[in-house]
Amino acid sequence: MTPPPPRPQRVLEEEEEQQEARRPGKAIRKGHRSYGLMLNLQLGISYSVGKSSALPFKKLLASDFDPREKVWTRFPPEGSKLTPPHHSIDFRWKDYCPAVFRHLRKLFGVDPADYMLAICGNDTLRELASPGKSGSCFFITQDDRFMIKTVKKAEVKVLIRMLRSYYEHVRLHKSTLLTRFYGTHCIKQVGCPKVSNNHVRFVIMGNFCCSEYKIHRRFDLKGSSHGRTIDKTERKIDETTTLKDLDLDYAFRLQRFWYEELMKQIQMDCVFLETQGIMDYSLLLGVHFRNDLSVSKIGLSQPMALPKSTGKRKSFEGGGNFCEQCFMETGCKERDLITESRRPFVQLGMNMPAQAERSSKRMLDKFLLNERHLFIAAPSGGPCDVYLFFGIIDILQDYDITKKLEHAYKSFQVNPGRISAVDPKLYSRRFQDFIRRVFVKQQH
Repeated sequence: MTPPPPRPQRVLEEEEEQQEARRPGKAIRKGHRSYGLMLNLQLGISYSVGKSSALPFKKLLASDFDPREKVWTRFPPEGSKLTPPHHSIDFRWKDYCPAVFRHLRKLFGVDPADYMLAICGNDTLRELASPGKSGSCFFITQDDRFMIKTVKKAEVKVLIRMLRSYYEHVRLHKSTLLTRFYGTHCIKQVGCPKVSNNHVRFVIMGNFCCSEYKIHRRFDLKGSSHGRTIDKTERKIDETTTLKDLDLDYAFRLQRFWYEELMKQIQMDCVFLETQGIMDYSLLLGVHFRNDLSVSKIGLSQPMALPKSTGKRKSFEGGGNFCEQCFMETGCKERDLITESRRPFVQLGMNMPAQAERSSKRMLDKFLLNERHLFIAAPSGGPCDVYLFFGIIDILQDYDITKKLEHAYKSFQVNPGRISAVDPKLYSRRFQDFIRRVFVKQQH
């Protein structure tokens, strides 16, 4: 057979532009306000990962977890014995507890070459609009696997303080839903006055919503109601919008096995966060609707894209350590369209099959103190088949004096049980109660 003629370059460029426009965030190119920061970050990561990969892998010592275990490296534009020349400004790069994060990356199945290529390769990073009030900047790699978040000095202190306990927790609980941390770093411009805004601290994390499937809806769920709704009209809500507790009008019915696994893991993760004095965390929930009818019912104009080969998870997740289950076993209607080698696997929090059902008034509204702001219209034809992606994010906020003052101030305005800033024990209990109302167990 005669091969089809090559597609015109102009058509290919237009398709690339359309695809880029549909992706979340904005590509960081020359002239972007974060372009210099991205160059610094890429230089630092390539140096750190390359240097550690050349060293033998050793057992962690108590000293590796010491908060003082940090390494400063200077990157002059002309280069040095340790660093290459570059076109950015003179800056210093700090690695926090590098040996521990190297072990964590291995524990989570992250290949060093893939990690370095995703962050430092020719593909530029994308900057995401921040969904929260923290003022943090979010960057994501082009393959969607890694997220980079700028954090405050206090948040870095919390992470380093609990790093040993975190390492032991994720090592013992392979299916943990806690944020996966791959590195913590700081960039300081040399020659600038010593002020806080000249130190950019950031963490590198796994992206819970990295998927072969399109995420149609995203939710940030805390189990509180005060201020837990978005201020966008329905017309302005799209797949990149992060909705909140009072915008949720679905409960998700899970198979018995997955429901029980989820509840056990949520409890263990919440107990860990409670013992570390952490509160104000969220369940980030991504929902993929499995058929065109369901998509049209929730107000999306374009049909869902069928799975395509993106290579996102070839060596990223270390799936051998997790409970895996082929989509064929879950009754996926699209299984014939997925090749044998490309079937996504199911694990807790990723590619999980479920049914989305209209939540009853008694289920969520009563729990959220009878406040309602329902956006997603319930399908009239019964439950929708969905795939779920979720994990616990924002786990670096302890119940410090600022949060205690916030609790006291807001308690005068609204019922204390409705606000996010509460004692870690109360927060943990309320969060778990809410999760039990969002996810329900199939009876057969």
